[in-house]
Amino acid sequence: MNKETAKGHAKKGAHEAKPWVKGLGRLGYLAKGSVYLIIGILAFMAAIGAGGKTTGTNGALASIASKPFGEILLWILAVGLAGYVIWKIVEAVTDPENKGHEAKGILIRAGFVFSAIVYAGLAYRAVKIASNAGSGSGGNSRQTITAQILSQPFGQWMVGLAGVAVIGYGVYEIYKGYSEKFTDSFQRSKMKAKEFELGKKTGKAGLMARGVVFCITGYFLIQTAITTNPDNAKGLDAALSEIAQQPFGQWMLGLVALGLAAYGVFQILKGKNKNMAFY
Repeated sequence: MNKETAKGHAKKGAHEAKPWVKGLGRLGYLAKGSVYLIIGILAFMAAIGAGGKTTGTNGALASIASKPFGEILLWILAVGLAGYVIWKIVEAVTDPENKGHEAKGILIRAGFVFSAIVYAGLAYRAVKIASNAGSGSGGNSRQTITAQILSQPFGQWMVGLAGVAVIGYGVYEIYKGYSEKFTDSFQRSKMKAKEFELGKKTGKAGLMARGVVFCITGYFLIQTAITTNPDNAKGLDAALSEIAQQPFGQWMLGLVALGLAAYGVFQILKGKNKNMAFY
């Protein structure tokens, strides 16, 4: 049986995920998109000198907390992010997109697990800020974890390989955006033409911008491995600041910021229109 025939048989046996699972998943994409939209808006405001700042996910949560009804919004966001975590675990375990059990499929599904871990941490931070148990800055937790890894046997190699992996993922995000392969996840039959075009344009710009940021973050990790200085391990906020410090940095930051905001819109559209059938 060839691959196309197998896909055809798989589609005939497709069935929808349970409503509560789909609901959590869609809410999760909405929450994730909202965080990136805020990051993009704040960075763009910084680029044009309108009082914003280059911040990461923690800064976005802190920004929400400072607004009227911010704590309530954070609780809602935390529930949404928890839904995203659950959906990613479902994707990893049940393989609804039929990624398979070969090396590529296993790698993709492992990525779903990693994504679940990352966003579980973000949901936890949202709860901490909402309950006034944390300031949202995240302290130096990234540096602390990196320092612990560096202190282990082969720690430098582990951090360096992590940096290479992050850069590799960033390149993949850029490729995925440029090739527009992400459109396969949309339920095109349920989308209006304008909505699909918006999803395609925001997905392309957003994935490529996010890929650039991942590449810079991976570079920071490699520098950390070379210097054995955990303070060099930096995240999204530092990557955006690094862009701003380059020649024509404010223009570059503005473009990346718009891209990250577009990624947020793309995630919201993805949550609304993602194909959640199981094969």
